[in-house]
Amino acid sequence: MASYVAAIDQGTTSTRTMIFDHSGQVVASEQREHKQIFPKAGWVEHDAEEIWANTRATAAGALANADLTASEIAAVGITNQRETTLVWDRKTGKPVYNAIVWQDTRTDRIIEELGALGGGQERYRDKTGLPLATYFSGPKIKWILDNVEGARERAEKGDLLFGNMDTWLLWNMTGGVDGGIHVTDPTNASRTLLMDLDTLSWNPDIAADMGIPMSMLPEIRSSSETYATTRERGSLRGVPIAGILGDQQAATFGQACLSVGEAKNTYGTGNFVLLNTGTEKVMSQNGLLTTVCYKLGTKDPVFALEGSIAVTGSLVQWLRDNLKMIDSAAEIEEHARTVDSNGGAYIVPAFSGLFAPYWRSDARGALVGLTRYVNKGHLCRAVLEATAFQSREVIDAMNADSGVPLKSLKVDGGMVVNDLLMQFQADILGVPVIRPKVNETTALGAAYAAGLAVGFWAGEDDIRNNWAEDKRWEPNMDEARREREYRNWKKAVTKTFDWVTEED
Repeated sequence: MASYVAAIDQGTTSTRTMIFDHSGQVVASEQREHKQIFPKAGWVEHDAEEIWANTRATAAGALANADLTASEIAAVGITNQRETTLVWDRKTGKPVYNAIVWQDTRTDRIIEELGALGGGQERYRDKTGLPLATYFSGPKIKWILDNVEGARERAEKGDLLFGNMDTWLLWNMTGGVDGGIHVTDPTNASRTLLMDLDTLSWNPDIAADMGIPMSMLPEIRSSSETYATTRERGSLRGVPIAGILGDQQAATFGQACLSVGEAKNTYGTGNFVLLNTGTEKVMSQNGLLTTVCYKLGTKDPVFALEGSIAVTGSLVQWLRDNLKMIDSAAEIEEHARTVDSNGGAYIVPAFSGLFAPYWRSDARGALVGLTRYVNKGHLCRAVLEATAFQSREVIDAMNADSGVPLKSLKVDGGMVVNDLLMQFQADILGVPVIRPKVNETTALGAAYAAGLAVGFWAGEDDIRNNWAEDKRWEPNMDEARREREYRNWKKAVTKTFDWVTEED
């Protein structure tokens, strides 16, 4: 009897396969990093074939680590870095260009041209819930068709397919050129600037504006249903693939934020705060995104408000890899604890412009407030505090949009093992911060979506019952200091604006 569910978590820096039991506990895991490709300033790419190879390797490794066979896996779910855009040839299975990553800013000129057609940044928000921004997939598809030789002609003949990384993996896992299915779910489709939130279908008028043939776009199915079984050649051969959720929606699901008003913050490469708004589509007035949270089978879709922050964990990587100030990510807390404040220094990591709540692609990173007093410890602390300050900004926007102030914040992701960061997050928010016992909520959410579809879990109450608190941080910063530090942060953010001009 199948006693486990597997999840493939295809993230920005790595791919891993995780196996869970019925209580939501991790049974086995295998992970591999992939190359980060930076051809030019502001450009970020991935090798999609490397990612597919890593997916196969991690699936085999996780099964081996748990000493399991495919027959013991009830279903597999997929979760993925959203917005990262791939175009490939349906006949050869070869990408026509590297995957363009969600952080990439090369489509800035395309965004300006689309906005100039009327409506500016708000041109498609009523239909899609999104502002015009370099973040989303549609303009990236247009860039590939406009800049890769012969791509537009091949697309118009019906030879090219588009997908975020969920679709690429699903297509390959179900046979690729030999019968692979071309499917996505609404959580990923809602991040393209091409899907109508009311109908959960592609909008042909927006696709036409971007010059994207409709034949390129995958079929939109629900987030939890059996799409197909895996190909016979894979280590997961014959297992139903039954769940797809974009990574942040998967984390929301894994955190059991299944009721209206529940929110989580994932601390990964970037940070992403999602607030469940139920079946009501709340349009933000404060710089947030309206997105699909999940759609279970034939049930009505559940929506969310999202605050997307581009650079948080990747700022720690930058300190390690570019500046060589630390040898490992874990080391940053040790240095930050050598001081009791940031020494007046603030780092605003607008490496890819600023996402929520500003949506300023003209912004670039800034380090301000420097004096001779500032040392390595202060800079390490400023890096951690930048994550907490950015999270405060989007939660302030969320409180304003929802009209219901957040009473506590569930957290997950790689950075939540950092006690100093979590305490500062509670301090700067003024509400408790809560970490679950199973921190791998992104993979767990995808596993839940797949397991629900095949009856491995009976319903949403099973997911709620599996959730358990591990640690809680209570705020202990006085109000005057909290608001002074936040006011200085807001001042620092303004120094990043208008850095990239039309001449640049």
